[in-house]
Amino acid sequence: MQKGMHIDTGRCVRAVQSKDARFDGWFFTAVVTTGIYCRPSCPAVPPKPENMRFLPSAAACQQAGFRACKRCRPDTSPGSPEWNQRADLVARAMRLIADGVVDREGVPGLAARLGYSTRQVERQLLAELGAGPLALARAQRAQAARLLIETTPLPMADVAFAAGFASIRTFNDTVREVFALSPSDLRARAPRGNPGNTTGALTLRLPFRAPLNPDNLFGHLAATAVPGVEEWRDGAYRRTLRLPYGHGIVTLTPQPDHIACRLTLGDLRDLTVAISRCRRMLDLDADPVAIDDQLRTDPLLAPLVDKAPGRRVPRTVDEAEFAVRAVLGQQVSTAAARTHAARLVTAHGEPVDDPEGGLTHLFPAPEALAEVDPESLAMPRTRRTTFTTLVRQLADGDVRLGPDSDWPATRARLLDLPGFGPWTVDVIAMRALGDPDAFLPTDLGIRRAAQELGLPSTPAALTARAAAWRPWRAYAVQYLWATDSHPINFLPV
Repeated sequence: MQKGMHIDTGRCVRAVQSKDARFDGWFFTAVVTTGIYCRPSCPAVPPKPENMRFLPSAAACQQAGFRACKRCRPDTSPGSPEWNQRADLVARAMRLIADGVVDREGVPGLAARLGYSTRQVERQLLAELGAGPLALARAQRAQAARLLIETTPLPMADVAFAAGFASIRTFNDTVREVFALSPSDLRARAPRGNPGNTTGALTLRLPFRAPLNPDNLFGHLAATAVPGVEEWRDGAYRRTLRLPYGHGIVTLTPQPDHIACRLTLGDLRDLTVAISRCRRMLDLDADPVAIDDQLRTDPLLAPLVDKAPGRRVPRTVDEAEFAVRAVLGQQVSTAAARTHAARLVTAHGEPVDDPEGGLTHLFPAPEALAEVDPESLAMPRTRRTTFTTLVRQLADGDVRLGPDSDWPATRARLLDLPGFGPWTVDVIAMRALGDPDAFLPTDLGIRRAAQELGLPSTPAALTARAAAWRPWRAYAVQYLWATDSHPINFLPV
């Protein structure tokens, strides 16, 4: 699949006629005779090709006057993989919109973060997605509203403001326009027995493109979990979340066709951001078929892919947190890295209340870590310097890690820091920045796996061989790591 595939009419028609779920989120089908828009896999009888119009986003469909199909619910389909595999202006803007920046800071705030004029951002989004930043954010608010309407008993006024609407009238008008139902009718149609309460607890399903192999994804998160911040309990990964309006606690459980998600939020306005960050951490918008097909072209990688297809890259909900933990993990075991991190959490983390017990703190913010006495850190002096330099630069804003990061520029900035070599920079690029092509040729586990498979094992030769795996080398890393018996590769028992 490729950028702008909605303009390939023949391919889109074939996808709709075959009800191919792999294309959900890549494009949307607007039906001119009914005035609705659907995902490609909609179970309804496909319309005649001459009645189909293909658009690149739900926002573009809504802006063109189409309403969401009540049967396939296209607004809930997995997001386009484009936004997590590219680092250009449009992709960075889409990641920021998903993180709620337009709702909190407006379009000028979005443009300022990207380093472009408001006009330039609007022009590029409109050209590629058929909708500007306000329309894209509006579509996201509509989806959040539907989720709150259907899964909580919250009064509609609270739903409106929690979803990010400025007024109840705008909320009512948007819901009617997008879903062709009033908010009350939408709630009446929702399945009975959905859990939810007015304190912010929500239960929802996070969709993904199949296949998804949960072993290394949840295995990695569980094996490296920092006590107090993260835990694995009863088949689920749990962690605390630092969010724009407060904090939250999420419980994520892998299921065959979705990820079950339970969110407890201090402020319901954080709902959209929390969902976006959890999806990003679990790499749920990836296109595993395209990735695995590319990796299978290498005959030595193909058996690994065929054995356990659909591996994702375990990422993070907090880029700065991950960078700090990457430094703590330099040249030490997983257990030692967890111990170092747990000490920082206990001493400098912000306490939180977990209704279920087990989680106690938010991971310390860079500003708090910048106040840490270096002599209190049980690590070599050179690594103390690396740690203190990083947290100071993060706190001052000299190093910015987030969904808006320019990957090449951020890599170069990190490499300038003392103690930051290629391995540390690439693991941050892979798991914090989300670069799908980040590669770790110097990693001991990668070199060992390469040697066992008959691949070149020296960094230079392995890098040359891995050129054929681009732009998915970060996924090749997951398959190579999976040859080892390390706990990161297995779901905890």
